[in-house]
Amino acid sequence: MAYKTKKLPMGIENFREMRIQQFYYIDKTGMIRELLENIGKVNLFTRPRRFGKTLNMSMLKYFFEMGTDAALFEGLEIARERALCEEYMGKFPVISVSLKDVSGRCFDEALEMLRGVIGKEALRFQFLMQSDVLTEIERSQYGALVHINDHGEYAMSNQILADSLSILSQSLQKHYGKNVILLIDEYDVPLDKAYQSGYYDKMVDFIRRMFGRALKTNDSLQFAVLTGCLRISRESIFTGLNNFKVYTISDMLCNEYFGFMDGEIQELLSYYGFTGQYDAIREWYDGYQFGGLHIYCPWDVVNYCADLRSGNTKRPQNYWVNTSSNDIIRRFIDRADASAKEEIELLINGGSIQKEIHQELTYRDLDSDLDNLWSLLFTTGYLTQEGDDDEGISKLIIPNEEIRWIYVRQIRKWFRDETRKDLRKLENFCRAFQENNVAAIEEGFTSYLKNTISIRDTSVRRDMKENFYHGILLGLFGNMSDWKVKSNVESGDGYSDIIIECGEPEIGIVIELKYAENAAFDEGCREAMRQIKEKHYEEILIDDGMKTIYRYGIACYKKRCKVVSE
Repeated sequence: MAYKTKKLPMGIENFREMRIQQFYYIDKTGMIRELLENIGKVNLFTRPRRFGKTLNMSMLKYFFEMGTDAALFEGLEIARERALCEEYMGKFPVISVSLKDVSGRCFDEALEMLRGVIGKEALRFQFLMQSDVLTEIERSQYGALVHINDHGEYAMSNQILADSLSILSQSLQKHYGKNVILLIDEYDVPLDKAYQSGYYDKMVDFIRRMFGRALKTNDSLQFAVLTGCLRISRESIFTGLNNFKVYTISDMLCNEYFGFMDGEIQELLSYYGFTGQYDAIREWYDGYQFGGLHIYCPWDVVNYCADLRSGNTKRPQNYWVNTSSNDIIRRFIDRADASAKEEIELLINGGSIQKEIHQELTYRDLDSDLDNLWSLLFTTGYLTQEGDDDEGISKLIIPNEEIRWIYVRQIRKWFRDETRKDLRKLENFCRAFQENNVAAIEEGFTSYLKNTISIRDTSVRRDMKENFYHGILLGLFGNMSDWKVKSNVESGDGYSDIIIECGEPEIGIVIELKYAENAAFDEGCREAMRQIKEKHYEEILIDDGMKTIYRYGIACYKKRCKVVSE
């Protein structure tokens, strides 16, 4: 396939760079018109991570900011709105900050990061130091925002930092004679990090002061746009704001401007010649419902198309899992009672659950009630809504295969930690393989399966189900320090599931796992043993000098298994 001229925007979040360097851009400029037609004094958009929030904020900056290059918007949807462009394009001073990197381990470190963010943005307006319109005191106030100490750090005091957005707004408004547009991306990240690190109350108080002065008592403000994952209005961060509008994933307004829609996906795949991957992309990266629209995760689609172009992969990969630690799922699983674990299993297996969703949460709320964690999974994209609310009750599902396997990955970690609480039982189970005790293996593995979450959804590929049981078994073996355990290693004429060398006894173990469709355990075991023999998986063990070799075929279905040995 001949490569097209436009590059895929891998990690590009700057609108100007996107347009000037000819990256493939899915036009979201219609958001500008829709925003202006429904504008509030303060506008908050909440969406999961990696759905284009930062790029849209950059788009707004380059549209409204004085001195903008109108050519950036040529050929785009907003350019057809000539009256609107004449009135708004390039007509306002714009302050644009992102708080996504304000993630200090302590309060002082977080404030130092915040100083850096504010100081760097203020530095864009150095002309204010010589502005004839500002008084000497006003120029001095601006100077405090950009002053750097002997250590190369921004030196503004905590008081100046709390007033910084207000000071910068007033200075720009007086210099230009025009009110200021304020853009704050990922506004809730400092609160999230503070909650995790134990200085939450201090950060809430500080952000309340900063936002209050910038958004509430700021006569220089034209309007503000904020983005984040959570709506945190009950924290009193936004208390007393007039004309405050919040657009969540459940709202209709602007729902098509975050993420990719189906038609946009088909155009993208046609452009790069990947129409044959449409079904796979829909299965893995579609499924989110924003205000009644089905939406794809753009981060995943772009990464997958880039891998397809480079020939790195043919199958969809899990890209979202690498963008954060996904601690929310682990925290949820750790706190889940028996009923909640049953609901997780239902979701993983393609089912749905009904829950009351609370859109307004504080970080304190998250740990006060397990039901609030369901709401958090919904607002952060780990669950999505199927159909409309029924009197406040939402029918929730896992959106796609990628998110399903994030759950599975976290469940494996939780299961591994749980099994290690009883090391004697775990060692006895593992030694049963070394002793060729089939009955003990079967009994032990079944016992462990009963205490984890099984995968049986018919829409999940058989090899993925087998990988699930494969991962569980590997986790159980992980505590055997005197074993050399290899997974999917090349041996003989293929790749065996698990190869083990037991060291001093010079015992080698070959394990092949199969998913037993409809509980056909005997058939699954026979297939596993046949594969071991035909592929000669034991050759690597023979070459390494193992004197005794045990071959195990294991068939699994739901929370049961059967083991055969030779």
